[in-house]
Amino acid sequence: MKNTGKIVLVTITILVVAVGMISLCFNNQLNKVKKVKITKTNSELNISNNVVKKDSGIINIALFGIDRRHKDEASRSDALMVLTLDKKHKKIKISSIMRDSYVNIDGYGMTKVNHAYAHGGATLAIKTLNKNFDLNIKDYVTVDFFGFEKIIDSVGGVDINITPEELKYMTEDIGENFENEPISIVTSSGLQKVNGREALAYTRIRNTDGGDFERTQRQRTVLIDVLSKIKKTPPIGIPKIVSELLPYTETSMSNTEILKMITSMYTLGIKDIDQQRFPLDSYCNGKMIAGVWYLIFDLDATKNQMHKYIFEDIKPDAAK
Repeated sequence: MKNTGKIVLVTITILVVAVGMISLCFNNQLNKVKKVKITKTNSELNISNNVVKKDSGIINIALFGIDRRHKDEASRSDALMVLTLDKKHKKIKISSIMRDSYVNIDGYGMTKVNHAYAHGGATLAIKTLNKNFDLNIKDYVTVDFFGFEKIIDSVGGVDINITPEELKYMTEDIGENFENEPISIVTSSGLQKVNGREALAYTRIRNTDGGDFERTQRQRTVLIDVLSKIKKTPPIGIPKIVSELLPYTETSMSNTEILKMITSMYTLGIKDIDQQRFPLDSYCNGKMIAGVWYLIFDLDATKNQMHKYIFEDIKPDAAK
Protein backbone atom coordinates (compact mmCIF):
# COMPACT_ATOMS: atom_id res chain seq x y z
CA MET A 1 0.00 0.00 0.00
CA LYS A 2 2.87 2.34 0.78
CA ASN A 3 4.33 1.78 -2.69
CA THR A 4 0.93 2.40 -4.26
CA GLY A 5 0.65 5.68 -2.37
CA LYS A 6 4.08 6.74 -3.57
CA ILE A 7 3.20 5.92 -7.18
CA VAL A 8 0.00 7.97 -6.97
CA LEU A 9 1.87 10.88 -5.39
CA VAL A 10 4.59 10.79 -8.04
CA THR A 11 1.97 10.59 -10.81
CA ILE A 12 0.06 13.58 -9.44
CA THR A 13 3.30 15.55 -9.05
CA ILE A 14 4.27 14.83 -12.66
CA LEU A 15 0.83 15.87 -13.89
CA VAL A 16 0.91 19.11 -11.90
CA VAL A 17 4.36 19.95 -13.22
CA ALA A 18 3.31 19.10 -16.79
CA VAL A 19 0.16 21.23 -16.58
CA GLY A 20 2.21 24.06 -15.09
CA MET A 21 4.76 23.89 -17.91
CA ILE A 22 2.01 23.81 -20.57
CA SER A 23 0.28 26.79 -18.94
CA LEU A 24 3.55 28.71 -18.77
CA CYS A 25 4.28 27.95 -22.42
CA PHE A 26 0.74 28.94 -23.41
CA ASN A 27 0.96 32.23 -21.52
CA ASN A 28 4.29 32.98 -23.18
CA GLN A 29 2.62 32.53 -26.56
CA LEU A 30 -0.32 34.73 -25.55
CA ASN A 31 2.10 37.47 -24.52
CA LYS A 32 2.97 37.86 -28.21
CA VAL A 33 -0.47 39.32 -28.85
CA LYS A 34 -0.73 43.10 -28.88
CA LYS A 35 -2.88 43.94 -25.85
CA VAL A 36 -4.75 47.22 -25.54
CA LYS A 37 -6.42 48.10 -22.26
CA ILE A 38 -9.84 49.68 -22.52
CA THR A 39 -12.34 50.71 -19.87
CA LYS A 40 -14.85 47.89 -19.54
CA THR A 41 -17.50 49.41 -17.30
CA ASN A 42 -21.07 49.23 -18.55
CA SER A 43 -21.51 53.00 -18.49
CA GLU A 44 -18.30 53.71 -20.41
CA LEU A 45 -19.17 51.21 -23.13
CA ASN A 46 -22.86 52.15 -23.41
CA ILE A 47 -24.11 48.80 -22.10
CA SER A 48 -27.69 49.15 -20.87
CA ASN A 49 -29.19 47.47 -17.81
CA ASN A 50 -31.67 45.84 -20.17
CA VAL A 51 -29.01 43.79 -21.95
CA VAL A 52 -27.07 43.05 -18.74
CA LYS A 53 -30.11 41.13 -17.46
CA LYS A 54 -30.29 38.87 -20.49
CA ASP A 55 -26.61 38.19 -21.24
CA SER A 56 -26.15 35.11 -19.05
CA GLY A 57 -24.12 32.56 -21.00
CA ILE A 58 -23.70 34.89 -23.98
CA ILE A 59 -20.27 36.43 -24.66
CA ASN A 60 -20.06 38.92 -27.52
CA ILE A 61 -16.76 40.11 -28.95
CA ALA A 62 -16.36 42.70 -31.71
CA LEU A 63 -14.23 41.66 -34.67
CA PHE A 64 -12.74 44.51 -36.69
CA GLY A 65 -11.01 44.03 -40.02
CA ILE A 66 -9.44 47.42 -40.67
CA ASP A 67 -8.16 48.90 -43.92
CA ARG A 68 -4.78 49.84 -42.43
CA ARG A 69 -1.77 49.38 -44.64
CA HIS A 70 0.77 51.18 -42.47
CA LYS A 71 1.40 51.33 -38.72
CA ASP A 72 -0.55 54.04 -36.85
CA GLU A 73 -2.62 54.87 -39.94
CA ALA A 74 -6.16 56.02 -39.08
CA SER A 75 -8.39 53.22 -40.32
CA ARG A 76 -12.02 52.36 -40.83
CA SER A 77 -13.44 48.95 -40.01
CA ASP A 78 -13.63 47.49 -43.51
CA ALA A 79 -15.13 44.34 -41.99
CA LEU A 80 -17.33 44.51 -38.90
CA MET A 81 -18.66 41.44 -37.12
CA VAL A 82 -19.85 40.29 -33.72
CA LEU A 83 -18.49 36.92 -32.60
CA THR A 84 -20.87 35.27 -30.12
CA LEU A 85 -19.92 32.42 -27.81
CA ASP A 86 -23.36 31.07 -26.93
CA LYS A 87 -22.89 28.78 -23.94
CA LYS A 88 -26.63 28.25 -23.56
CA HIS A 89 -27.11 26.75 -27.01
CA LYS A 90 -23.52 25.55 -27.45
CA LYS A 91 -22.87 27.53 -30.58
CA ILE A 92 -20.53 30.05 -32.09
CA LYS A 93 -22.34 32.74 -34.05
CA ILE A 94 -20.95 35.31 -36.44
CA SER A 95 -23.06 38.40 -37.14
CA SER A 96 -21.93 40.77 -39.88
CA ILE A 97 -23.01 44.40 -39.69
CA MET A 98 -23.11 46.28 -42.96
CA ARG A 99 -20.32 48.85 -42.85
CA ASP A 100 -22.41 51.59 -44.51
CA SER A 101 -25.20 51.32 -41.91
CA TYR A 102 -26.41 54.79 -40.91
CA VAL A 103 -26.02 55.06 -37.12
CA ASN A 104 -25.40 57.59 -34.38
CA ILE A 105 -21.75 57.88 -33.28
CA ASP A 106 -21.07 59.79 -30.05
CA GLY A 107 -19.57 63.16 -30.92
CA TYR A 108 -20.01 62.75 -34.67
CA GLY A 109 -23.76 62.38 -35.17
CA MET A 110 -25.36 60.22 -37.86
CA THR A 111 -22.85 58.59 -40.20
CA LYS A 112 -21.56 55.21 -41.37
CA VAL A 113 -20.93 52.68 -38.60
CA ASN A 114 -17.45 51.86 -39.93
CA HIS A 115 -16.33 55.46 -39.38
CA ALA A 116 -16.41 54.96 -35.60
CA TYR A 117 -13.12 53.05 -35.66
CA ALA A 118 -11.40 55.82 -37.63
CA HIS A 119 -12.73 58.50 -35.28
CA GLY A 120 -12.03 56.82 -31.94
CA GLY A 121 -10.47 53.40 -32.41
CA ALA A 122 -11.89 50.18 -31.03
CA THR A 123 -13.39 51.80 -27.93
CA LEU A 124 -15.63 54.19 -29.87
CA ALA A 125 -16.51 51.41 -32.32
CA ILE A 126 -17.62 49.15 -29.44
CA LYS A 127 -19.60 51.97 -27.82
CA THR A 128 -21.31 52.63 -31.15
CA LEU A 129 -22.36 49.00 -31.54
CA ASN A 130 -23.62 48.77 -27.97
CA LYS A 131 -25.50 52.07 -28.11
CA ASN A 132 -27.25 51.50 -31.45
CA PHE A 133 -27.96 47.77 -31.18
CA ASP A 134 -28.19 47.45 -27.37
CA LEU A 135 -25.41 44.85 -27.13
CA ASN A 136 -23.08 43.82 -24.32
CA ILE A 137 -19.69 43.93 -26.07
CA LYS A 138 -16.72 44.55 -23.78
CA ASP A 139 -13.85 43.15 -25.84
CA TYR A 140 -12.58 43.19 -29.39
CA VAL A 141 -10.09 41.64 -31.77
CA THR A 142 -8.65 43.68 -34.62
CA VAL A 143 -6.69 42.52 -37.64
CA ASP A 144 -5.40 44.63 -40.55
CA PHE A 145 -4.72 43.61 -44.15
CA PHE A 146 -1.19 42.38 -43.43
CA GLY A 147 -2.27 40.37 -40.39
CA PHE A 148 -5.22 38.86 -42.25
CA GLU A 149 -2.91 37.46 -44.92
CA LYS A 150 -0.54 35.98 -42.37
CA ILE A 151 -3.34 34.35 -40.39
CA ILE A 152 -4.74 32.63 -43.49
CA ASP A 153 -1.29 31.40 -44.47
CA SER A 154 -0.68 30.18 -40.91
CA VAL A 155 -3.66 27.79 -41.08
CA GLY A 156 -2.57 26.50 -44.47
CA GLY A 157 -5.00 28.54 -46.56
CA VAL A 158 -8.79 28.37 -46.74
CA ASP A 159 -11.18 26.46 -48.99
CA ILE A 160 -13.61 28.67 -50.88
CA ASN A 161 -15.91 28.22 -53.85
CA ILE A 162 -15.13 31.07 -56.24
CA THR A 163 -17.79 32.03 -58.77
CA PRO A 164 -16.86 33.13 -62.32
CA GLU A 165 -18.00 36.67 -61.44
CA GLU A 166 -15.84 36.73 -58.31
CA LEU A 167 -12.89 35.38 -60.27
CA LYS A 168 -13.03 38.36 -62.61
CA TYR A 169 -12.77 40.87 -59.77
CA MET A 170 -10.23 38.85 -57.79
CA THR A 171 -7.72 39.02 -60.61
CA GLU A 172 -8.29 42.77 -60.83
CA ASP A 173 -8.07 43.48 -57.08
CA ILE A 174 -5.32 41.09 -56.07
CA GLY A 175 -2.58 43.28 -57.54
CA GLU A 176 -2.31 45.45 -54.42
CA ASN A 177 0.94 44.22 -52.90
CA PHE A 178 1.97 45.58 -49.52
CA GLU A 179 5.36 43.87 -49.33
CA ASN A 180 6.36 43.55 -52.99
CA GLU A 181 6.04 39.79 -52.67
CA PRO A 182 5.26 37.50 -55.63
CA ILE A 183 1.53 37.01 -55.97
CA SER A 184 -0.04 33.76 -57.13
CA ILE A 185 -3.10 34.55 -59.20
CA VAL A 186 -6.28 32.49 -59.01
CA THR A 187 -6.92 31.34 -62.58
CA SER A 188 -10.14 29.34 -62.36
CA SER A 189 -13.47 29.37 -60.58
CA GLY A 190 -14.79 26.57 -58.38
CA LEU A 191 -13.94 25.11 -54.97
CA GLN A 192 -10.24 25.51 -54.21
CA LYS A 193 -7.70 26.32 -51.54
CA VAL A 194 -6.41 29.90 -51.60
CA ASN A 195 -3.57 31.58 -49.76
CA GLY A 196 -3.66 34.70 -47.60
CA ARG A 197 -3.24 37.23 -50.40
CA GLU A 198 -5.90 35.55 -52.50
CA ALA A 199 -8.30 35.29 -49.55
CA LEU A 200 -7.80 39.01 -48.89
CA ALA A 201 -8.69 39.84 -52.48
CA TYR A 202 -11.74 37.56 -52.22
CA THR A 203 -13.08 39.26 -49.08
CA ARG A 204 -12.59 42.76 -50.51
CA ILE A 205 -14.63 42.28 -53.69
CA ARG A 206 -17.46 44.81 -53.83
CA ASN A 207 -18.32 44.99 -57.53
CA THR A 208 -20.41 41.85 -57.97
CA ASP A 209 -24.16 42.20 -58.42
CA GLY A 210 -24.67 41.65 -54.67
CA GLY A 211 -22.30 44.49 -53.79
CA ASP A 212 -21.41 44.89 -50.14
CA PHE A 213 -24.14 42.45 -49.07
CA GLU A 214 -22.29 39.61 -50.79
CA ARG A 215 -18.96 40.90 -49.53
CA THR A 216 -20.01 40.38 -45.91
CA GLN A 217 -20.93 36.80 -46.86
CA ARG A 218 -17.45 36.28 -48.30
CA GLN A 219 -15.90 37.62 -45.11
CA ARG A 220 -17.95 35.21 -43.01
CA THR A 221 -17.10 32.32 -45.32
CA VAL A 222 -13.38 32.84 -44.77
CA LEU A 223 -13.72 33.39 -41.01
CA ILE A 224 -15.86 30.27 -40.57
CA ASP A 225 -13.28 28.19 -42.42
CA VAL A 226 -10.52 29.49 -40.13
CA LEU A 227 -12.61 28.88 -36.98
CA SER A 228 -13.50 25.39 -38.19
CA LYS A 229 -9.82 24.56 -38.59
CA ILE A 230 -9.10 25.82 -35.07
CA LYS A 231 -12.09 23.94 -33.64
CA LYS A 232 -10.89 20.67 -35.20
CA THR A 233 -7.42 21.09 -33.74
CA PRO A 234 -6.79 18.75 -30.77
CA PRO A 235 -6.08 20.55 -27.47
CA ILE A 236 -2.39 19.62 -27.63
CA GLY A 237 -2.07 21.54 -30.90
CA ILE A 238 -3.71 24.76 -29.66
CA PRO A 239 -0.47 26.38 -28.34
CA LYS A 240 1.03 26.09 -31.84
CA ILE A 241 -2.09 27.63 -33.40
CA VAL A 242 -2.01 30.45 -30.86
CA SER A 243 1.66 31.16 -31.47
CA GLU A 244 1.08 31.39 -35.23
CA LEU A 245 -2.18 33.33 -35.37
CA LEU A 246 -2.46 35.71 -32.45
CA PRO A 247 0.73 37.76 -33.03
CA TYR A 248 -1.03 39.28 -36.03
CA THR A 249 -3.96 40.53 -33.97
CA GLU A 250 -4.70 43.26 -31.46
CA THR A 251 -7.12 42.66 -28.60
CA SER A 252 -8.45 44.00 -25.32
CA MET A 253 -8.74 40.47 -23.91
CA SER A 254 -6.36 39.34 -21.19
CA ASN A 255 -4.50 36.04 -21.33
CA THR A 256 -6.99 34.59 -18.86
CA GLU A 257 -9.97 35.68 -20.95
CA ILE A 258 -8.47 34.23 -24.13
CA LEU A 259 -7.79 30.95 -22.33
CA LYS A 260 -11.38 30.83 -21.06
CA MET A 261 -12.72 31.35 -24.58
CA ILE A 262 -10.57 28.60 -26.04
CA THR A 263 -11.32 26.23 -23.16
CA SER A 264 -15.07 26.79 -23.59
CA MET A 265 -14.90 25.65 -27.21
CA TYR A 266 -13.73 22.25 -25.96
CA THR A 267 -15.50 21.80 -22.63
CA LEU A 268 -18.91 22.84 -23.98
CA GLY A 269 -18.62 20.56 -26.99
CA ILE A 270 -19.44 23.38 -29.41
CA LYS A 271 -20.08 21.92 -32.86
CA ASP A 272 -22.03 24.54 -34.79
CA ILE A 273 -20.79 27.81 -36.26
CA ASP A 274 -23.81 29.83 -37.32
CA GLN A 275 -23.92 33.08 -39.29
CA GLN A 276 -26.20 36.01 -40.03
CA ARG A 277 -26.02 39.49 -41.55
CA PHE A 278 -27.70 42.67 -40.30
CA PRO A 279 -29.68 44.62 -41.29
CA LEU A 280 -31.81 42.21 -43.31
CA ASP A 281 -32.63 42.98 -46.94
CA SER A 282 -36.29 43.79 -46.32
CA TYR A 283 -35.46 46.28 -43.57
CA CYS A 284 -32.95 48.56 -45.30
CA ASN A 285 -32.37 50.60 -48.43
CA GLY A 286 -29.59 52.73 -49.85
CA LYS A 287 -29.90 56.49 -49.87
CA MET A 288 -27.74 59.42 -50.95
CA ILE A 289 -27.39 62.09 -48.25
CA ALA A 290 -25.31 65.17 -49.05
CA GLY A 291 -23.64 63.27 -51.88
CA VAL A 292 -22.74 60.24 -49.75
CA TRP A 293 -24.33 56.80 -50.02
CA TYR A 294 -25.66 55.35 -46.74
CA LEU A 295 -27.58 52.23 -45.80
CA ILE A 296 -30.73 53.42 -44.02
CA PHE A 297 -32.45 50.75 -41.95
CA ASP A 298 -35.21 50.10 -39.43
CA LEU A 299 -33.22 50.34 -36.21
CA ASP A 300 -35.88 49.01 -33.83
CA ALA A 301 -36.66 46.00 -36.01
CA THR A 302 -32.97 45.25 -36.58
CA LYS A 303 -32.20 45.54 -32.89
CA ASN A 304 -35.02 43.13 -32.08
CA GLN A 305 -33.84 40.65 -34.73
CA MET A 306 -30.26 40.80 -33.48
CA HIS A 307 -31.35 40.18 -29.89
CA LYS A 308 -33.47 37.17 -30.84
CA TYR A 309 -30.61 35.71 -32.85
CA ILE A 310 -27.73 36.43 -30.47
CA PHE A 311 -29.42 35.91 -27.11
CA GLU A 312 -32.27 33.52 -27.90
CA ASP A 313 -30.86 31.62 -30.88
CA ILE A 314 -33.87 32.46 -33.06
CA LYS A 315 -33.12 33.03 -36.74
CA PRO A 316 -34.67 36.29 -37.96
CA ASP A 317 -37.47 36.30 -40.50
CA ALA A 318 -36.37 38.26 -43.57
CA ALA A 319 -39.95 39.07 -44.58
CA LYS A 320 -41.70 42.17 -43.28
